[in-house]
Amino acid sequence: MSSSSSSSSSSEAKWLFDVFLSFRGEVRRGFLADLHRCLLHRGINAYIDSEDLRPGDQISPALTKAIEESRIAVLVFSENYASSRWCLDELVKVMECKRLKGQLVLPVFYGVEPREVRGQRESYGKALARHEEKLGKGSETVEKWRQALIEAANLSGWHYDHGDITKFIESIVKKISTIVARVPLSVAKYPVGLGCRVEKVMSLLSIGLDDVRMIGIWGTGGVGKTTIAKDVYNSIASQFDGCSSFLANVRETSSKPEGLVHLQKTLLSQILWKENLEVLSVDGGANLIRDRLCCRKILLVLDDVDRGDQLNALARECAWFGKGSRIIITTRDKHVLTSHGIDQVYKVEPLDRGEAFELLSSYAFPRNQTKDISRDLIDNILGYANGLPLAIVVVGAFLHGRSRGEWESTLETLTESPNKDINHVLKISFDALDNNQKDIFLDIACFFKGRERDYVTRVLDGCGLKTLIGMQTLIERSLVTISDGGTVQMHDLIEQMGQDIVKNECLDDPGRRSRLWCYDDVFEVLSKDTGTNAVKGIVLDLPTQKKLDISRGAFTRMRRLKLLILSNARISGGPVCLPDDLRWLEWHRCHSATLEFSAGPKKLVCFDVSGSQIKKLRGYLKMLSTS
Repeated sequence: MSSSSSSSSSSEAKWLFDVFLSFRGEVRRGFLADLHRCLLHRGINAYIDSEDLRPGDQISPALTKAIEESRIAVLVFSENYASSRWCLDELVKVMECKRLKGQLVLPVFYGVEPREVRGQRESYGKALARHEEKLGKGSETVEKWRQALIEAANLSGWHYDHGDITKFIESIVKKISTIVARVPLSVAKYPVGLGCRVEKVMSLLSIGLDDVRMIGIWGTGGVGKTTIAKDVYNSIASQFDGCSSFLANVRETSSKPEGLVHLQKTLLSQILWKENLEVLSVDGGANLIRDRLCCRKILLVLDDVDRGDQLNALARECAWFGKGSRIIITTRDKHVLTSHGIDQVYKVEPLDRGEAFELLSSYAFPRNQTKDISRDLIDNILGYANGLPLAIVVVGAFLHGRSRGEWESTLETLTESPNKDINHVLKISFDALDNNQKDIFLDIACFFKGRERDYVTRVLDGCGLKTLIGMQTLIERSLVTISDGGTVQMHDLIEQMGQDIVKNECLDDPGRRSRLWCYDDVFEVLSKDTGTNAVKGIVLDLPTQKKLDISRGAFTRMRRLKLLILSNARISGGPVCLPDDLRWLEWHRCHSATLEFSAGPKKLVCFDVSGSQIKKLRGYLKMLSTS
């Protein structure tokens, strides 16, 4: 996914310098020179003003430009810093760039207490009083300086009073090196549709408020959750003073041995800028996160979460983090969010038709060279993808530079069998289901998409499934939706994925599959008596009446068959002997000579033969409704 109007972010800024050093001339020789030299030695491009005395009342345009083009500003607050109007003007400009450009500001308190700067006491109070004498009481300029000093002194930084100056400088350089080494996350080659979705997430985050907030980004696989989270992260990370962490692939990583411990170590090292932190257990890591981050304003993204224990280990509650912290969780399973008390959730919708066309064109026709590809053919490809960004990107890249014939052949192939790269992503959600949920999902994908929810629930309950909780789980995991009209729906590619799972149970022999719904497969199995114990359900709803041969022993070996729905079939052959363990039978508008049960149905809950012409009905059907 991408956006024709992507969100503006600090990640888009092109910095000329890594670091701007703001200081009073008294520290130039010694501390500042050593710090500058160490930064350059690490390959960090640090700007340092070469002039000790600057003419004029204002900082020069060149210095202003250097501040604006620096990714990080280091403010060295020494004893006489506030006595320099130029230093104070630099400070105001730096804090302005922090607000407007996302510049990271790091204060160094060299020989002064942070409270002296914050409270404007001692030398800072005296210097500001002298400035006020010259510029007049209530001077707007002096007020700007005061506010800038308070704001800067409240930021996280370093305090040096005495001790090993070499180690002190090393700690500063190490932290800056870590920050500089962090490049913005790669988001999307073509950002179509991203901007408006990012804005909706930003509205949930309410950056600027002092509360701690957890929000969720929820949607089906391939819809663009991670892309949105990356763009949001790039946009706001600079507002957290380097205390940010993006943990990708939480589901996959946590499934490995010591996976959660590894994620805890990564989270702590990224936010605290410390390597080789010792975390011995998940519980120990959780306590360490709580104790070390409870006073820090952090940004944390947990991408692709699928279990509550992952959240308990990494972000159990808002009290773990300092004021203003924001935690973003992406997931396919809404229940993971609701069970964790997260009620501010953005549901990611597929691309609309215009966005989908733009994204497909970006990949398939990067130079607007549509060749001889018709709009109808493009629309058919878009219909296949149905707004899913993953599918559009994969198919669009594959079709780039191909002829009309190759487009047509690709569409035919995709209609018959899903693309393996797309299917792999979608199938992750299916693999996480339990057996009851898998059965419900496959029944909907093969039989019941588009049918009323109440009807589907009655049928599947009748077949012994726990449909209420199972259906709700499928909805929470973005595999199924319920339309405003109450019908059960799923994305076309998810439907195709489900049907592909069943087909792959046995590619060459449909009689060895769990579900049959295609006319040719049903005809083959019932006419040739090739059904096996694998078959659980057969649903064939023909739009117009069609011949269907059913041999007398067609159902003999289908001992697990629970569901049989036939509509509009003209049955030929001898008597149809139905399995006694059948639970749900619908035989609509079907012409047949005889239906019979050998010993009588044991578990049948529905026997509906409305509209059918049946000459004989054999078998014990005591107290059973026929409609």
